[in-house]
Formats: sequence, C-alpha cells, structure tokens
Amino acid sequence: MSTRTRADERLLNLVIALVNSGHGLTRAQIRATVEGYAEPRTDDAFEKLFERDKTTLRELGFPLSVSEDTFQDSIRYWLDMQSYDMPPVHLTASQLGVLSVAAQLWRDGALGAESRRAVTKLRALGDPDVDTHGLGALAPRVGAAGGAYGPLVDAIDSRTAVRFRYRAASTGEVAVRTVEPWRLAVRRGGWYLLGQDRDRDAARAFRLSRFDGSVGTVGEAGAFEIPRSVDVEAMLGLRSAQVEAFLAITPGRAAALRAQGRPSEATEACGCAEGRDLVDLTLDDLEQGARLVASYGDAVVVLEPDELREAVARRLRAAAAIPLGTPGAAHDEEADRG
Repeated sequence: MSTRTRADERLLNLVIALVNSGHGLTRAQIRATVEGYAEPRTDDAFEKLFERDKTTLRELGFPLSVSEDTFQDSIRYWLDMQSYDMPPVHLTASQLGVLSVAAQLWRDGALGAESRRAVTKLRALGDPDVDTHGLGALAPRVGAAGGAYGPLVDAIDSRTAVRFRYRAASTGEVAVRTVEPWRLAVRRGGWYLLGQDRDRDAARAFRLSRFDGSVGTVGEAGAFEIPRSVDVEAMLGLRSAQVEAFLAITPGRAAALRAQGRPSEATEACGCAEGRDLVDLTLDDLEQGARLVASYGDAVVVLEPDELREAVARRLRAAAAIPLGTPGAAHDEEADRG
C-alpha cells in the first residue's frame, strides 16, 4: 500500500518545481511530475486539489503567475521570484543581538546549522559599524536540548501524550514516565518539559538532560487540553528562592548581566558605586546568582542584599586563593523537580 503524501510536503514539492521550471508547468506536467498530484484518481479530484493548493500558495504570499493562454491544457504556472525579493536589510546592534540570542538557543537543535548560516548572512548585510564581536556576551548560557526537543515540540503542537525513560535527580533511578506535554522552558541554563504526569496524576517538570533514550507518543492527537497559563517558576520551585539584587556595574562591562536586569530607579547609593550604572536584577537563586555575579569580577559591585554580597565575596576570595594553573572544579548540574 502506497503512503499518501502529506499536504505540506506536496505544497513544498510544488513550490520547488515551479521555482525551477524555467518557462512554467502546465497542469498535466504538474500532475505527472510533482509528487503528490498523481494520487487523485480522477480528473475532477485532481482539479479540486490543485485549485485548493493554488489558493493556499497565494494566501501564504507566494507570487504565483499564470500565462494568458486561452486553452486550459496550455496554461502554464510559475513563481515570479524576482517580485519576491526582500528589500535591503539594515539591522541595528540591538536587533542583531536579539537574533543572535535566538540562534544561540537553536545551536544544538534541528535548525542549528541553518540558524548559524542565517545570522552570518544578516551580519554580512548589516551596518558595518556594528561591533558583532560584542554580541556574543548577550547570548544566554543554555545547555543542549538534545534529541528530545523535536519530538516534544511536535507532541505539544498535536496535544499527544509522550512516553520516555527518565533518570530521577535524587536517586538516579531510571523509570518510564507518561506525560501530557504542555510547554518547553529554559531556566538556569537548562531545558525543561512541563506537563501532566499521568502516572502520578500531578503536574511535573522534567529536565531534558535527564531523558534516557528517545521520546515516543502514546494514544491519539488532541487527547488533552493545555492550560492557558502555566506557572513555570512555581513548577520548577524557583519562585520562593528568587533574590532581588541591586548592583553597580562598570560602564561598558557585563553586557549579559545588564541584558537580564533593568536600570534602577534608585537615586542614591554608597560611594563604591560612584561612576557606575545602577541596575536592578531578579535572580532565581542566591547561590546561582552569586556564581553569575562573581564571574564578572570587579566589574560588578553588589549593593543589596547583604547575603548576596557575602556569597559573591566568598566565591571571589576562594578564587583568589587558587594557585595559578589549577583547573577549576566543574559546576554541579542543577537538580530537577521531576
């Protein structure tokens, strides 16, 4: 039994054929050469399918052109790609920075290579005065999503339950979990799946780096409803641990930290903040925040709270005591809440 061509695959085949056709294709040529159009067994079924696909292409913005021949079997179709060209692209430093951050999130995913090529082209077309080397500081430190990312996106889109093997953070035990996936989120440098755990009849969060093996689907599509509002911080246990920090940052330094915070409305600070920019920043966790702030050394001074300043100072003193050439200890991977 032959497998029917999906509608999106058929449309993509049609676009490729029309773009590369030169002088265009007739209906008969499309039916004979483009995969997916030979499946309708009758002429009437083919005509209805082709008319529907023409409408879809135009709704999507493709410049479908038609010859003015009066004979139906001689009418030719093609895509006028010259009229589809984009105007010149001019991006500011901040716009290019946002696109670079987005591409960074895809670096280990299915679109990793494509996103890198796209950003490279945009940088080549951009303002020559934009310092692209400084944009890397804006990129978040996010770990690889792994092979589970694509199947989970598809399952969320189709509202299909998934099943996977998962290693618990506390015990290291691997067990099969069946989950109704709601959302994927990035927190503290890691990817998480949020959803309803059917086995435990409760909402749970699962860190993708703890998936063991591939992700499979269970049951039919549309089997559940996704809540309109999902409290990511609460599900990951981050809300109660948040710290409101008041920082003084040296101008031109700590770009990534500035991007996560906001200019402070405070008008006064201690003398150690003189000549620095005042920034308010919400940190998800005291120790993780101290690690982040300490990584910028003397470029950042913690004004408040005292416990964050002490945690940063403790880390800096420990770093200063390490003999030169001694490799640093690897950071422990954050435990998940699954």
